[in-house]
Formats: sequence, structure tokens, C-alpha cells
Amino acid sequence: MEHGGDLLTYKDKYRGKLIDFSSNINPLGRPKGLDKAIIEDFKDLEAYPDIHYRQLKESVAGYLKCKTTNVILGNGAVEIINNFIILADRVVLFKPSFSEYELRARVHKKELLSINYLDDFSLNRDKLKKELKRGDLLILGNPNNPSGLRIPLEELIKVYKLLIEVGGFLLLDEAFYEFCPWDYDSILLFKEYDYENVSIIRAATKFFALPGLRLGYACGSDYTVEKLKGLEMPWSINSVANTAGQNIFSDKAYIEESKDYIKKEREFLLDELSKIRGINPYPSHTNFILIKLLNVDEERLFKYLLKEGILVRKCSSFKELGNNHIRIAVKDRQKNEILLEALKKLSRKGYLG
Repeated sequence: MEHGGDLLTYKDKYRGKLIDFSSNINPLGRPKGLDKAIIEDFKDLEAYPDIHYRQLKESVAGYLKCKTTNVILGNGAVEIINNFIILADRVVLFKPSFSEYELRARVHKKELLSINYLDDFSLNRDKLKKELKRGDLLILGNPNNPSGLRIPLEELIKVYKLLIEVGGFLLLDEAFYEFCPWDYDSILLFKEYDYENVSIIRAATKFFALPGLRLGYACGSDYTVEKLKGLEMPWSINSVANTAGQNIFSDKAYIEESKDYIKKEREFLLDELSKIRGINPYPSHTNFILIKLLNVDEERLFKYLLKEGILVRKCSSFKELGNNHIRIAVKDRQKNEILLEALKKLSRKGYLG
């Protein structure tokens, strides 16, 4: 299981509707006014979208608080990541992390350097400093998947300065940024550096609950934007995504409600999970939680929960974690309580050890 959300594979394993804790999408769903905007602009499907996406870039720039000339667009965040990898001499990763970083690097036959996170999922900066060289592209999830942890501000600045010293490039994948407690905004942080050798990627997928839309966006220097233009496919953003991107960022009430809701439910889940014998939930800054299984392997627990109508993310595809971790999304209170009750029942019966 390289990615979550694969309900079709398991739909015949349970007589009923599966609750999908493997896919970490905003449980409040898409912004409420979006349907009307898309229906009103449905006629736009009869024409090509603006090849320069001028209005969309204005909308993204306003949301990110950068210039329109800093905006990079893609058919999902993965397309943007893919294009950055094409430009790199070597790709540097900390692991465990989102599998597409490595997969895209291998597709483009790039030299790859992998460094393991420390036991607490913090960056091994000493190792990084020894290994970095000119032309390196360092990709960091911020927060990282699967750990759910943000990079502390001071640490991020130190890593960035290492990249500047050697002539490398820092790419921050912040697909889960909006779910996190407020600490700093990387886009505002690196604005004072004119985004020299750094870009920050975000997307409509997770927070705005629009994975099917495939709309990714990023911020980079004018120089970076120009370099990427030579790799971008024309009309890679369809008309529906173009319309959506011009509407979702202005829904301030939805954005604030989502942030508050996830914070409350994450804290509730972490507190309740910590009381269940046989599992160890890691701290998280985002809308998913990594859980270590102390006495059972992931496959066994996965099958138990599937019988209860619950789909979780097995984490053995993150090879550094072994076969004793699962990842769960933060859902609404009713679904969260169903998961907790299933885990408590298994614990009481001794299935969790």
C-alpha cells in the first residue's frame, strides 16, 4: 500500500460502507460555495483555459501572500515535485517520507541520497552537512508524512543556510500546512531571501478536500519560475480546477472552521489513543497520526480492523518503520469514536498484546 484511499481494493472485504482512515482529507469536505461556482462556469469546458492562468495565479498569490510572478502551478503537487526533480543533479531525502519523492527520482534516473531521520523524527543535520554538495535538491515534507511533524523554525533556517553555502536547493512539501498549529509561514519566512534556492509547495488536495481536482501550487523565485516553464505541460490545469482555485481561497470561514475542527479532534484522538494498551501514538502537528504497534504486526491489526469496517494505512511501505506501524487520519468525532472503540475492544481481548 504505497498510498491511502484505496477503497476499491477492499470493498468486498466488508458488507457495508468502509470508514477510510487511510486517506487524510479534511473531514468537513470541500468548501460549501464551490459547487455553485463550478456549475456556473461549467460552460468553460467548451473552451481551453487561459494558458497563462492569470486569474488563478492572482488568486493563489493572494492566498499565499506572494507575487503572481512567484506562483508555480501543477496538476497536483506531485507534478511540481516531478519537475523540480528533473532539474536536479542529485535528489536528497530524509526517510521515512512520501514515497513519490524517491519514485520520481528513480523514474528520471537521478542519483539519490537517503538519510534516515533520527529516532524522534528530527533531521540528522550533522549527516546532512557531511553529505551535501552543489546541485543537490533536498526535499523535505513540512510536516512530514508519515510522522506528521513540522520542522522547527530554527532548524529549518539552519538547513536552508547549509543549502545556500553548498549551492543546493531546498524544496518544502507543505501539502498539510493548513492543518498545523500556527508557528511560522515558510512563504513569508523566505520572502526576505527572495526565495533564493528554495520553493514551497502546497495543494488543494488535503485541506480543501479536493483530491480529485488535482491542483497543486507553489512559491519560488522569479528565476525558478522561469526555469520550470520549460518543463511545464500546456493546459495542465483543467477548467474545473481553474475555477475552483479562483474560489476556495477566499472562504475564510471554512478555513478557520477547518483549522479549529482538526485541532480539537487531533488532540482528542491523541489523548484517547494514549490510553489504549498495546499501541504508542506519536505526537502529530497535522491531520493524521502515526501509531507504533507494540505487540502485533500491521497486517494482523489491519485485518482485524477491516472486519470492523475500518480501513487504516499500513506503513511497511515506509521501509524504515518495519511492519509494526499504522497511520490513521483525523476524521469527525463519530468516526473517531468508532475507531477508538474498535481498538479498545481489541486491546481488551488481548489482540494488541
